Amino acid sequence: MELEELEGLEPVSPNGQYFSSDALSLSILAVLEFEIPIDLESQAMFLLKNVFLPISPRFSSIMVENNGKKEWKRVEVKLEDHLYIPTFPSNLSPKSYDKYIDDYLSKLSTERFPQGKPLWEVHIINYPTSNAAGNIIIKFHHALGDGYSLMGALISSLRRADDPSLPLTFPSQQRSESKKENFVTKTFSVVCNTISDFWSASLKIMKEDDLTPIKSGNDAIEFRPSTVSTMTFSLDQIKSIKNKLGMTVNDVLTGMIFFGTRLYMQEINQSSSKADCTSLMLINTRLIGDYVSIEEMMKPNSKTPWGNRFTWVQISVPKLTQFSNALDFIRNTHKIIKKKRSSLAAYLSSGLLEILNKYGSHEASSRYIHNTVKNSSMVISNMIGPVEKMSLANYPIKGLYFLMGGIPQGFQITIVSYMGKVRLAFKMEKGLIDPQKFESCMQNALEMILKDSDLMRNN
Repeated sequence: MELEELEGLEPVSPNGQYFSSDALSLSILAVLEFEIPIDLESQAMFLLKNVFLPISPRFSSIMVENNGKKEWKRVEVKLEDHLYIPTFPSNLSPKSYDKYIDDYLSKLSTERFPQGKPLWEVHIINYPTSNAAGNIIIKFHHALGDGYSLMGALISSLRRADDPSLPLTFPSQQRSESKKENFVTKTFSVVCNTISDFWSASLKIMKEDDLTPIKSGNDAIEFRPSTVSTMTFSLDQIKSIKNKLGMTVNDVLTGMIFFGTRLYMQEINQSSSKADCTSLMLINTRLIGDYVSIEEMMKPNSKTPWGNRFTWVQISVPKLTQFSNALDFIRNTHKIIKKKRSSLAAYLSSGLLEILNKYGSHEASSRYIHNTVKNSSMVISNMIGPVEKMSLANYPIKGLYFLMGGIPQGFQITIVSYMGKVRLAFKMEKGLIDPQKFESCMQNALEMILKDSDLMRNN
């Protein structure tokens, strides 16, 4: 398309360059599920032009390369090039349309964005599924921003369904109180944990996890077909476990995911219960976790800036053989995560990427990330969604979830809260993981945790 330059060039952030290279091209797919059939074709162009594009200049920019460095260039946006309305066969059952959307998401997640136009797409799917009367999929390139930025952008485009004049609110993120530690003891612990974690992270670039029922070891896995499955849990139920055990909601969810995954691995192959299995957990590095307005994000010295402000930690998934019950497994997971929180290894890894970029290239940093992810067994990412029901152009949104595309990993889990529920989405290498059996193991994991926590309370 013919481009019209509107402003000078701005540099792409280092993370943005890492995520847009020959070795790595990452994207985020946000899926909005609507309560009633959606008829937005006539309003789509107006909403994109007047609501979506003004959110960030990145939505009207393309990535260009000058002297080996990538920069953002503002252009005129042809909205019709970014809006897709696929056609499926008519009059099928919701279950049949589940399969069509599953395949559609799989295809979207493997496709790289074309050159020469801004890095986002909107897909309107007007077919009823088991979970919704209609769906909208918004695909962003990760170079535009991380999940925090793009969730903030999404929320700024939506309104409360009950009263559009009121702001959306979010669950409290208060942590459970922890024991105060002696300064010297705490400092020594941080140093030891940092050295241990950074050494383990460095080894992961060379040492691959064992092949198991959740890891095939296939090359170019980011381009292979996948299966998408989702589960919904009560946030109050998760919080009740959190309160009994004195940990965070994320700790409980991570423990449940690890426990359910180990149950699945054991059911498929008994010997895999002892296999080495590593999870990469993505973490927000901003000083404040609550969402703020887009205007606040865009301020020069904002504490919650727009962009890619996240890193990852590597967590070894505990083995079932080490514990006698579900609660011991969850407590051990919490203990591991707590040690990771008192480690600076994630920030050292980010520093290592900067060194590779400075003395090598952004491609070298991308290859480091690619190999780290590929050698692990799963990736977990989570976001916090609103407490109230949202709507788009007066169409109420029943649910939402998100996926990551372009990740060289055959098993990813994403978590988002919305309206008192927690939605887990599983993107799995097609033909490797059985979605129904995995969901059953995950449900069993929660029931075993609840049962053991009830016994603990009665004792």
